[in-house]
Amino acid sequence: MRKLHALVTIGLLVLGPSLCPAEDAPARSGIDRANFDISVSPGQDFFEYVNGNWIKTNPIPPDYSRWGSFSELHERDLQELKQIFDQLQSAGSSLDEDQRKLRDFYTTAMDEAKLQREGASPLKTEFDKIAAISNADDLARAVAHLHSVGITPLFGFRVGQDEKNSAQYIVSLSQGGLSLPERNYYVAGDADSKAIRAKFHDHVVKMLRLLGDSEQDAAAGADVVMDIETKLAEKSRTPVQLRDVEKRYNKKTRRQLDELCPNFNWELYLKTLGVKGEDDVIVGEPEFLQRANELLSSVPMQSWKTYLRWHLLDDASPYLSDDFVNESFEFSGRTLRGQKQIEARWKRAAQAIDRLMGEDLGKIYVDRYFPPEAKRRMQDLVHNIIEAYRERIRTRDWMSENTKQQALAKLDKVMRKIAYPDKWRDYSSLQISTDSYVQNVIRARVFNFEYRLSKLGGPIDRGEWGMTPPTVNAYYNPTMNEIVFPAGILQPPFFNRDADDAVNYGAIGAVIGHELTHGFDDQGSHYDADGNMKNWWTPQDKKRFNQKTEALAGQYDRCIALDDLHVNGHLTLGENLADLGGLTIALAAYHRSLEGKPAPVIDGFTGDQRLFIGFAQVWRGSNSPQSLRVRLRTDPHSPEHFRCNVPVSNLTAFYEAFGIKQGDPMYREPQDRVEVW
Repeated sequence: MRKLHALVTIGLLVLGPSLCPAEDAPARSGIDRANFDISVSPGQDFFEYVNGNWIKTNPIPPDYSRWGSFSELHERDLQELKQIFDQLQSAGSSLDEDQRKLRDFYTTAMDEAKLQREGASPLKTEFDKIAAISNADDLARAVAHLHSVGITPLFGFRVGQDEKNSAQYIVSLSQGGLSLPERNYYVAGDADSKAIRAKFHDHVVKMLRLLGDSEQDAAAGADVVMDIETKLAEKSRTPVQLRDVEKRYNKKTRRQLDELCPNFNWELYLKTLGVKGEDDVIVGEPEFLQRANELLSSVPMQSWKTYLRWHLLDDASPYLSDDFVNESFEFSGRTLRGQKQIEARWKRAAQAIDRLMGEDLGKIYVDRYFPPEAKRRMQDLVHNIIEAYRERIRTRDWMSENTKQQALAKLDKVMRKIAYPDKWRDYSSLQISTDSYVQNVIRARVFNFEYRLSKLGGPIDRGEWGMTPPTVNAYYNPTMNEIVFPAGILQPPFFNRDADDAVNYGAIGAVIGHELTHGFDDQGSHYDADGNMKNWWTPQDKKRFNQKTEALAGQYDRCIALDDLHVNGHLTLGENLADLGGLTIALAAYHRSLEGKPAPVIDGFTGDQRLFIGFAQVWRGSNSPQSLRVRLRTDPHSPEHFRCNVPVSNLTAFYEAFGIKQGDPMYREPQDRVEVW
């Protein structure tokens, strides 16, 4: 769950406070006991108790590096997208212009014979532009051009809301320019980092050889790439440091930007991008731009050309012939993440088009696979969870009345987006043809870049979505103060319309609560009801909040995920707070829905037991060791095992539901249990 910043995941289709089937339908638990490992008790390992047999009988497919509930739903959505593309291809001349673009985009992606013939030749014009660089101004123009086509050498560029004035858009610059997942891969001395560095160097050599370089030139090129990226990494912040939103907000005037990094022609760069009349920019990491400035004066121009050439090739390789595609997979898929087999071409094509033309594709997807009543039911459930959240805020004994009122004001203003946008994007000016797959990708990226750029100086588009309708995920955006649930996640296995309420509250209810909690986690708590980075806490309340979050971080720090590798409690703090808050709110909402009546016992489980089992079922899944290693270093989400076990171990209701007692591995002393929201 990124937060658009953050996002979690899980789906649903529901009705008001009650999610039950019709009264004359038999109540079902929504629980499949065949997935349980009954050799494990709930007090030993709740995750294994609920999911152990499912994991044993559902190995990771060869084209995945992790597999679980989310992956299953993602695979189902891909199959549905394939049906759409297959039908578009067989529709002949009866398509409208938007449908024709989707068909042609997919056709170029699937034309294997043409891709094999062309190799990297469709990128000749792009490579020629880099080869023609002769001075610092040319370099600034080239970096700007690559940024406009979605490639991020040297640093990152984006247009987004000003986090301290959310009513306007602003340009932001951030650290970037690295090929490996995070900075410590370049500078750390552990065996894993050293091994990945060596394999990355070999990978760059192989890719440059495919481009036609001699063995000697390719090796020299890989040395250049490693040298520049290592120096940039030395002044890059760690994933944990990047979570400090206050330290990432450094507003600079254009003059101050020139003083910070005078060796880069910012005026020419911004002019090439099409940025006009912007007096201020946000610099995420000033020390990074200072390092870039040093390199711009010390690294030879030929080396910069090599570096840019590599980034163009690396980024474009998935859209070229199989020799480039397969070598890219060998490193990024097999070596880094333990994926045994590359995804089928149609899967890769469907996902690429969803990223680039997702709302055009989403219109068809929603029309075919998302029933209108599901959106209405989702709106009702979100309302119910928010009401439960309101009561929780009012009863927190660690918050003063002043801070509670600010929190309630923020909750009242949360914007709710369900399934798909109210207004679809207009793709009429996007040119898609059958000439080249990679050129279609580039044209679509430029179209999307210009769409973002056009927002500068204009009003905030509060109807905009940060995910496409088929996406299997959800998010909270702090500057919009909104929760968003795309249609792709609003379906089974995360919501079961035939099941009793309890399991649905534990699954989708916890996800809705999760996204709401992101507005009050260690990052979201820095933003007020209007989405501005502004303190709304009393000093005493903030101190108490931080003490609670530190205690939760400590719990996760002690979780061993692989060999001697621990979860990073501060990297994952926001998601962990959201998991705990989401489950807590879901439980409160479920109890509220009972209206004082006892919960039924179904399939031998009480209401609370079914709710906790529903929560655990959501997190069933497993990872390849390689994927898990990368996740522990870069992913703000904890591994699934701990996303289940740690939150439930903090709720007294869990102990009561399953008779957890002192001495059980799941037991946590009452004074050590963390409750925030």
